[in-house]
Amino acid sequence: MISPKLRWNLGRILPFGIIWLFVNWVFILSDTMALGDNPSPDGTVGFTKEVLVFASVISFLIGLVVGFTELIFVNRLFRRFSLWKTVIGKFLLYGFLFAAILYLAYPVAASLELGVPVTDAAVVEKASFFWGSYAFWSTVIQVSFSLLLCFVYAAISENLGLLVLVNLFTGKYHSPKQEERIFLFLDMYDSTSIAEALGHTRYFEFLQRYYDDMADAIIRTRGEVYQYIGDEIVITWPKHKGLPNMNCIRCFFEMKADLEQKHSKYQADFGAIPKFKGGMHMGTVTTGEVGALKKEIVYTGDVLNTSARIQGLCKELNQEFLISKELYERLAIAEVFKATVLGTHNLRGKQKDIEIYTISEKE
Repeated sequence: MISPKLRWNLGRILPFGIIWLFVNWVFILSDTMALGDNPSPDGTVGFTKEVLVFASVISFLIGLVVGFTELIFVNRLFRRFSLWKTVIGKFLLYGFLFAAILYLAYPVAASLELGVPVTDAAVVEKASFFWGSYAFWSTVIQVSFSLLLCFVYAAISENLGLLVLVNLFTGKYHSPKQEERIFLFLDMYDSTSIAEALGHTRYFEFLQRYYDDMADAIIRTRGEVYQYIGDEIVITWPKHKGLPNMNCIRCFFEMKADLEQKHSKYQADFGAIPKFKGGMHMGTVTTGEVGALKKEIVYTGDVLNTSARIQGLCKELNQEFLISKELYERLAIAEVFKATVLGTHNLRGKQKDIEIYTISEKE
């Protein structure tokens, strides 16, 4: 069975392969239409059925390689660079990569077209015409355009979030929909004093590290980041993802465990250790797209306000994790975690009192 993290990474990388495959087909079609019945220029491989299949497979695999290197390695390498330095640096890096791939792949495509071994003199002669030919410059344009589309996709996906981008693209929430969702509001302890001690720039770096280190636990438990609000983060699950395996509850404790493993690193780098408190609730929301100048997918409903108010009770009750009775009754929490009822409480802005539970790990 595919793990949630692997599924997440595959979902991010697969679009790169699709982009490269689509661009490859567009260029093949345009070249074929431009040449018609005329003979191919020197260096151009004629597109037989075998060559088309080979080119499609290669372009798709190249896209996957680009996606993997872009999301796993290259993005981190250029994270601190300005936009123009990032674009130039990435083009140079991928330029060397594709030069090596072309050097290896072109003779194979030529041998498939000619029906002779790769080492045949005809393949060597055809390959010698390729560098600097019409086919070479056409390939350079194709690669550059594919890279540009990939960079645009990566930037949009990183800023909007993959699931939001998919939902916007598919039009899932063009019309408002009602659905049951779980919301977890997290707030950092002593964030004001940490910010004052670190200063604006260092505190921003502290927050960035904090959110990065929480990401794996959110992915593993199939959560979605709804909002970052200063030092507060809002995570949500549709009920079919949050309830099974108690994903929503495990998310809190897995984030806590991941941060605890890095306490010494935070202390050494910032002189401060991040800790958080959380409130969770489940209910019906209306989900849809809003915005004229900028589209966003938003959730409206009492469940968000209630989740935030439950999180606000953590300080008053001296607890780190509180959930509502409505959510507690949907989960077999006692089998894995320790749950203690804290009675009913009146939440600000609410007419009805709500029963609250504190959740902790079993010793």
